[in-house]
Amino acid sequence: MAFSDNKLSIYNFGDDFSSVNSNIDKRFFEGGTRYRDAVQIVVATGEYWLFDYGVVVFWAVDKAERQALINNLKKDNTTHFEKIEEHLSFTFANELMIKKDVISLPDHDPLIRLAISHALAQSSKLMEYEVQAQNSIKNYSHIPEELAKFGKISISQKEIAKIRGTLLSTKSDIILHYGLLDTPDFFWEYPEYEATYERMARYMDIRQRVDLLSKKLSTINELFEVLAEEQKHQHSSFLEWIIIVLIGIEIVLFFVEELKDLMV
Repeated sequence: MAFSDNKLSIYNFGDDFSSVNSNIDKRFFEGGTRYRDAVQIVVATGEYWLFDYGVVVFWAVDKAERQALINNLKKDNTTHFEKIEEHLSFTFANELMIKKDVISLPDHDPLIRLAISHALAQSSKLMEYEVQAQNSIKNYSHIPEELAKFGKISISQKEIAKIRGTLLSTKSDIILHYGLLDTPDFFWEYPEYEATYERMARYMDIRQRVDLLSKKLSTINELFEVLAEEQKHQHSSFLEWIIIVLIGIEIVLFFVEELKDLMV
């Protein structure tokens, strides 16, 4: 295949891309060659790989054609894309090399490009969750300070439960749903390309980033577990006081009835 330039672009369109209710035109997936969870589409200026979980890796596809794809991927204008974009470059050499965001390919084998694209797509998907985690840290950073200063927080028990559910869902997506710690299934059928994938994955620090992200999510979740326990304790204390007051009222009523009987 002849490439028009040496540009390599990665676009992450977010979860809307792969959701059940997505307006994405699935015909794009039918127009190319499928390798497990990736589809190769060859165009005039190069090729792109569509991944089922919402990432597209462009090899030498010019800007106009990339934008045309972005516009045509939607059946209408209602689909919302939170686009995350990265750019690298590639060239051809005697052996595979990755240095300073330049990938040197040993030959024109498309499956080598797919192996590299798998790592790039996983890295881009991971970046989506890194941004979410960073936003969570920013949004909830005031809570420990508020708790230390006032001894209580202004978040309800229901809100805490929803936040914890979101955090657990995100961690589940990273480790289970999208398998960002796992080697893609493609390499079960083509093990000879796994070393290329692993090399690119190491370059992108995928496993270290997943570990760090998991620790961040666990730390945030631990904070909300403490808050949930504190609110549970406060609720239990409130119920205990209600019971004490009711017992007190019952005792008062008992003595009132006794006094009435004595007076009679």
